[in-house]
Amino acid sequence: YRAYKDIKGAYDAGDFTLEVDYVQGDPFAEPSRLRALVHPAAAALPPWTRATPARRTATADFLTRALHRELVRASSHRGSGKSGQLHILRPAQEVLMRACMNVTEDGAVEARFRAGLPARGRSILGMAAAELLCDDVVAAVRAALLFPALDARALRGHVEAVEDARALRGQLEEHGLVAFVADGALLARRSGVDDRPLEETASIPFRGPDALAVTLTAPNAGPVQGMGVPRGVTLIVGGGFHGKSTLLGAIERGVYDHLPGDGRERVVTVATAVKVRAEDGRSVPGVDISNFIGALPAGGDTRHFVTANASGSTSQAAAIAEALEVGCTCLLLDEDTSATNFMIRDARMQALIADEHEPITPYIDRARQLADEEGISTVIVVGGSGDYFDVADTVIAMRAYVPVEVSAKAREVAMDHPTRRRREGGGWRPLAARTLEPDSLDPSKGRHDVHVRARTEARVLFGAEEVELSAVEQLVETAQTRAMALALARARRDALDGQRPLAEGLHQVIHTLERDGLDAFQEEKAGELAAFRVFELAALLGRVRGARMRPLT
Repeated sequence: YRAYKDIKGAYDAGDFTLEVDYVQGDPFAEPSRLRALVHPAAAALPPWTRATPARRTATADFLTRALHRELVRASSHRGSGKSGQLHILRPAQEVLMRACMNVTEDGAVEARFRAGLPARGRSILGMAAAELLCDDVVAAVRAALLFPALDARALRGHVEAVEDARALRGQLEEHGLVAFVADGALLARRSGVDDRPLEETASIPFRGPDALAVTLTAPNAGPVQGMGVPRGVTLIVGGGFHGKSTLLGAIERGVYDHLPGDGRERVVTVATAVKVRAEDGRSVPGVDISNFIGALPAGGDTRHFVTANASGSTSQAAAIAEALEVGCTCLLLDEDTSATNFMIRDARMQALIADEHEPITPYIDRARQLADEEGISTVIVVGGSGDYFDVADTVIAMRAYVPVEVSAKAREVAMDHPTRRRREGGGWRPLAARTLEPDSLDPSKGRHDVHVRARTEARVLFGAEEVELSAVEQLVETAQTRAMALALARARRDALDGQRPLAEGLHQVIHTLERDGLDAFQEEKAGELAAFRVFELAALLGRVRGARMRPLT
């Protein structure tokens, strides 16, 4: 099998160059890494496909999906193990910058993908390999990466949808909004493991209430009307199965652009919105949760809270503090996935349990304070606690998947049915600054200085430790998780040096990503990385059990 090592190198296919960067060691190993470099003249991408960074990202996303289809079509079983496999990073419904495809300003295209070189046991199948590389790969590249072979109308629609989404998102702040859901959007998904839209015959197009109607302007679609979610405290209420969590789910994914046909192309949310939830059992390496958790019975320091086994309330407090530390301006919460005692302590419980015996300041007593004093908005799904009517600016009731604005009615109910609960917690205190002890972040395993393996978007092997990220709900691709783990492994040498505030170091990682691209985090030219946000990066770091933080004085 090692005879295949001889094919490493570059090959001129006329309209593109095929480069074999890495040859697998046996047919059961990870398939070989290949690159297709298409020259601008051969790619023939019109100027409108690459005029701006947003358009280049959208074009690269379109080409990735096209090449993925072609490689899947050409892939077949041609021997032992992974022989004959052809694949490129499979995109989710979101449009992201990915290392597998790059479109330059001058119109050059670089695609990175994998090929399983055919073998029967340890013996190579040379003729099958020749067919795979010289026929199937060449045909796939020509069908997916050369503009004359593409559906130009579909490509333009893809590019314009992304450009419009970014323009709509850019108008939220000036309109005093944290999110916008366009009329006609299709929010329901097929299942919990299939993020594609529900079939149109089974989906109800979104129609916003007149009281929250806003018209934004997209550069390609023109005026777009829909529901604006204002800054402040917004409740999404309604009976069970009426669409509350579906609406919140669309809002949480609105931090990303979506491909045409997804149904959420014009659902946009401020880029600094973060979904948080309870997460029993997570580790907390030193976070200031004192605004939510006061003096603990065992005397733990909640200004620098450390635990290997957080409760629901302490885990949710830590998640909020981690998000705020790196610049979150809008918190997204769902009552169903929150700790009950973190969200509310009603008047009866206040009467039974004296304040000195209850260290938790519930979120209901911080939501208004965060909005008024810190400029941090909240969008929260509430189905069981009307006490939140007292702190809400806007209340949206979902009725059979149709939103109705009921803010005035909620205030009337609050006045007619006073809860008599007391506000708790006192004033909001600035979060205590902290920094990472860089030696505590160990990505090594055995002979490997950096050992990172992403199993899914919710699980990554970092060094010898498997890190669980299922509660970090705004991750959409495994490639993001892999990229974040590699970024942390590299950042411990510079950005996370233990001298500067943690938030500054994490933002430095994002700056490197934006300036140098995803290749800044890897030595080899692999294609299995995707762009990520600082909030998910902070969430990953906070869940590495070996990591240690110390207060920064």
